[in-house]
Amino acid sequence: MGTARLLVVEDDVDIANMLKIYFTGLQYDVDVANRGRDALEKTRQVLPHLIVLDIMLPDIDGYEVCRTLRTNTRTSHIPVIFLTQKDERSDKLQGLELGADDYITKPFDIEELKLRVQGAIRRAERESLTDPRSGLPAGRLIEEQLRRIIREKSWALLDLRVNNFEAFKDVYGFVAGDDVMRFAAMLIGEVVDELGTPNDFIGHAGGDNFIIITTNEAAPLIRQKIKDRFAEEVQSHYNFIDRQQGFIQAPKAEGGVEKIGFMTFSAGLVSPELHSFADIREITELAAEARRQDAATATSA
Repeated sequence: MGTARLLVVEDDVDIANMLKIYFTGLQYDVDVANRGRDALEKTRQVLPHLIVLDIMLPDIDGYEVCRTLRTNTRTSHIPVIFLTQKDERSDKLQGLELGADDYITKPFDIEELKLRVQGAIRRAERESLTDPRSGLPAGRLIEEQLRRIIREKSWALLDLRVNNFEAFKDVYGFVAGDDVMRFAAMLIGEVVDELGTPNDFIGHAGGDNFIIITTNEAAPLIRQKIKDRFAEEVQSHYNFIDRQQGFIQAPKAEGGVEKIGFMTFSAGLVSPELHSFADIREITELAAEARRQDAATATSA
């Protein structure tokens, strides 16, 4: 599993710093926001695995932040733990109604908060809600989205896979592989933010495979931009010598090495305009087939 990313939203600088130091010491990747709008901006840029959210903030309150996260398809799955001065039952109920996963009141016991954070992240992964490396929605949440769109029109689904990823991991190791997955997830998010709509969905279907659900109009543009940007920017994950020669030397199962090109994205696109679907399995199978054809075309080019 990659390092879990935590976003602490707290306007009390002392508490925010204390939480950052404490959770960084536990090997979390911690970011801090002192205002609600900053929190929403940071969440969009880098999806955290969990948000610790103070209710009393200087601009918009924690309830409003949580409501916005929950109504956006891209962020609705992120676990939220509310942090508050108040111990009123009505406040707790309001937080839980908005879909908060847990609630802790100040002054809090840091050990208790640690256990609640660990529990919420584990629960999300166990229920296959998120992928541990990218923090993106996984298995069950992807399935829910597929069940939703099969009844709708004018959507498009992109099935994306990183080519040559296994060979890269064999040469550079799994930590470098996790970095590439996080980079791919961030790049997809940036392109969808730029060219898609707030209701677009991004999922991590496992391994090196990602799913985007967007509009019919935006899909071809998103597809091309992701492929172009990834091919160019992924080169920074290779060392100087490999970049200079344009390939890596990967070990073969039967012994010896082979030249493998740099990683690229192949992408299949399906939509109800192009196909008719009897069930969600047909959506994923046709999309995977379109992706394989895209990869084959690139290889023969």
